[in-house]
Amino acid sequence: MPDIVPVILSGGAGTRLWPLSRELRPKQLLPLLDPARTLLQDTALRMGAKPIVVCNDEHRFIVAEQLREAGIEPRAIVIEPMGRNTAPAVAVSALLVGADSDDLLLVMPSDHQIKDRGAFTRAVAAAEPLARQGHLVTFGIVPTGPNTGYGYIKRGAPLGGGHVVERFVEKPDLATAEAYVASGEYFWNSGIFLFPARLYLDELAARQPAMVEGCRRALAEGKGDLFFFRLDADSFAAIAGQSIDYAVMEHTSRAAMVPVDMGWSDVGSFSALWQESPQDSDGNVVLGDVMTVGVSQSYLRSDRQLVAAIGLDNLVVIATDDVVLVAHKDHDQDVKKVVEALKSQNRPEAVQGSRSWRPWGWYQTIDQGERFRVKHIQVDPGAKLSLQKHWHRSEHWVVVTGTALVTCGDNSFVLRENESTFIPAGTPHRLENPGKLPLRMIEVQSGEYVGEDDIVRLNDDYGRASS
Repeated sequence: MPDIVPVILSGGAGTRLWPLSRELRPKQLLPLLDPARTLLQDTALRMGAKPIVVCNDEHRFIVAEQLREAGIEPRAIVIEPMGRNTAPAVAVSALLVGADSDDLLLVMPSDHQIKDRGAFTRAVAAAEPLARQGHLVTFGIVPTGPNTGYGYIKRGAPLGGGHVVERFVEKPDLATAEAYVASGEYFWNSGIFLFPARLYLDELAARQPAMVEGCRRALAEGKGDLFFFRLDADSFAAIAGQSIDYAVMEHTSRAAMVPVDMGWSDVGSFSALWQESPQDSDGNVVLGDVMTVGVSQSYLRSDRQLVAAIGLDNLVVIATDDVVLVAHKDHDQDVKKVVEALKSQNRPEAVQGSRSWRPWGWYQTIDQGERFRVKHIQVDPGAKLSLQKHWHRSEHWVVVTGTALVTCGDNSFVLRENESTFIPAGTPHRLENPGKLPLRMIEVQSGEYVGEDDIVRLNDDYGRASS
């Protein structure tokens, strides 16, 4: 029998959960609800089969590392040169499986929570016969209230283990949502689908032939890069982006829906995150170094410094090492407006936090000013930075824990805990962790310019170009 191939879409930016979620590390890559697993890892583990993961270039190494940490071997990690919404991403995945394949694609966003995995598995089992009989199946969530942040699906006549889809509805106003829920005929649109690869491509080609052809070219002219597959940028850029709903589901006569109550949430706001997280006796979610007096029904989180909150109700307080957000829960959808304003001012806080992730580990800026910058660096076991040099800065390295193999000019040597070295400007150098534990060190940069773009890569295991 043809397989069910999980397709995980991991291209979102998660701006409504800023500053926890940033463009370079969006919500699917964060352990928001389970301290042991990110939303991406939880999604990838849901079916127990090798997934196709579609993500963007900036996230590729984090995605690969998180899959490795979770013990997941992907069928493919496909790199989109730019976002084009979900319809092209799924078309590329269908073409990878095979344009004539009867394999089923189980399409899942990477940033949703499903509490009841058994209910999800049973829903997929109910949807499978419908998909094999030639239907494009979506999963309708039994609504728990009149949520205006979700699209809705109206069920039609019974069909096997599900229903014909009568219509899709955009996000309604409150009165309309209340009427939908009261009728018992409307379900939240989960954005999860099950359908044959060939059928999806046929239905998409009937309405968007240029999109399918563009995806074929992007795949044919793409290339492997380490353990990723890069779609051709020019071909993919020419595609008009659309969602699966707009491109196919709202127009096809083959749409079916399986209703399911599985503890689903798209974790699309701080209110949703508060609702889905364990609360104390005052209805608070408190994470990190937080002290409360007379606080109720609030989400409070500190990733670093002490936060003291007094006499608050229904608020969101988020403290990272570079941003503090304070918002009423009723206005948490407006967080994205702050992100848009920051982007318009070219503020870096909109895109990334103080910690930046690299294929070899991460670095975090501790302090910076005129002619200096101080970083905390972690190099993963067995990993190494590129062989590089800087024209405008020198660097001082101090090992805090672990072992460092250092190349500086023509010399190579080992540094251990509490040992240090100096890298003069213009000198080719490399840092490597030959040990089995993470290497942590402090780097002090000094010179006339300490920007990240002052780097000349002479050799790089990860195929990155010089800045």
